[in-house]
Amino acid sequence: MNEEYDVIVLGTGLTECILSGIMSVKGKKVLHMDRNSYYGAESASITPLEDLYKRFNIPGSPPDSMGKSRDWNVDLIPKFLMANGQLVRMLLITQVTRYLEFKVVEGSYVYKGGKIYKVPSTETEAMTSLLMGLFEKRRFRKFLLFISNFDVNDPKTMDGVDPNKTSMKAIFQKFSLSQDVIDFTGHSLALYRTDDYLEQPCIDTINRIKLYSESLAKYGKSPYLYPLYGLGELPQGFARLSAIYGGTYMLKKPIEEIVVENGKVVGVKSEGEIARCKQLICDPSYLIERTSKVGQVIRVICILNHTISNTSDNNSCQIIIPQNQVNRKHDIYVCMISSAHNVAAQGKYTAIISTTVETNDPENEIKPALDLLKPIEQKFVSITDQYEPTDMGTDSQIFISRSYDATTHFETTCDDIKDIYRRMTGSDFDFAEMERRKQDIFGDAAE
Repeated sequence: MNEEYDVIVLGTGLTECILSGIMSVKGKKVLHMDRNSYYGAESASITPLEDLYKRFNIPGSPPDSMGKSRDWNVDLIPKFLMANGQLVRMLLITQVTRYLEFKVVEGSYVYKGGKIYKVPSTETEAMTSLLMGLFEKRRFRKFLLFISNFDVNDPKTMDGVDPNKTSMKAIFQKFSLSQDVIDFTGHSLALYRTDDYLEQPCIDTINRIKLYSESLAKYGKSPYLYPLYGLGELPQGFARLSAIYGGTYMLKKPIEEIVVENGKVVGVKSEGEIARCKQLICDPSYLIERTSKVGQVIRVICILNHTISNTSDNNSCQIIIPQNQVNRKHDIYVCMISSAHNVAAQGKYTAIISTTVETNDPENEIKPALDLLKPIEQKFVSITDQYEPTDMGTDSQIFISRSYDATTHFETTCDDIKDIYRRMTGSDFDFAEMERRKQDIFGDAAE
């Protein structure tokens, strides 16, 4: 332990494991420690099922009707991967995909007037969608064509729109789209959590809708992917990457003190020994005093013995309940997966609801989602505080990640990873540079 490292990482959440892998690939000497005995921290997958009952203080053992306990791998943080998104790019370029197998999520749905409908994201789907009347469909089809053709380098495609000045609200008005259509476009295609984006320049929303469409085009059923055996496989994959490039891992390691001298981190004390470092990465739980609480997220894990109504009996899907449909400020999300993904016993389904807490009665806030899932065999409720760093690491060289939000995709997590990387290195994360570095070390074997 009495060694000097370039970087020490505390916590094996996905954010920390990806950064550990990236820093190892960059040639940094990395030590990665976690007080837990398992990978994943807050983003772990829990197995067997008894462990989930214990974690949530549910009395007794799982009933026999739940099937084999070892067949369950239950995510604590429900998220899917965008097929063309940032995390998939990171997985491909680092070749962590060699340790993982993915399945396409079978459907993406949106809630309107108490019912759920398939999200239309192509011109063809728009023309057959039950979400809109005939004239609305034509307007929405024109809108989608405008988005798919939009190119910031070609003024002819912009139709007089300034991508950095024209608001998204103005774009919706340009195509005379109704509030319901704006709701599912902004929240189910662009995947915004609130309506703040409406007053912002339209370019970000256009790019988000393009990402959704490009991700959908990869596999056809939905834009989302999910790893077999659960999301806990992701941090383990990046941990293997770090180990291949010389990173050292220590689980079940008590952290006694983060040693700071003259305002700058110099090491971590564990079991009486100090490992010295130049930089430190950790999740908020290790240095709560250098963070601020920015909200809460409620997540409810529901075990079902049936698929969700009106989802074509799909064994996996996402449902987004836009905020305006239930008089809220934040969307409600539902992710459902099943035995087809090796995360549940045969004939069973895991549906996880998540949203940002707005009142003193969080469970009542998610009632519209719970109603969609009935009957529910067992539910596990957690309400977690969300933190973001107040110390940006400029002087201390301590870099703290943000808590995982309520969204059901990893784009915000990847934004946090790139932000920490920028603050640590002084340069933007460059996918091409990662590819070159990998080639330098492994040559053609990296292909």
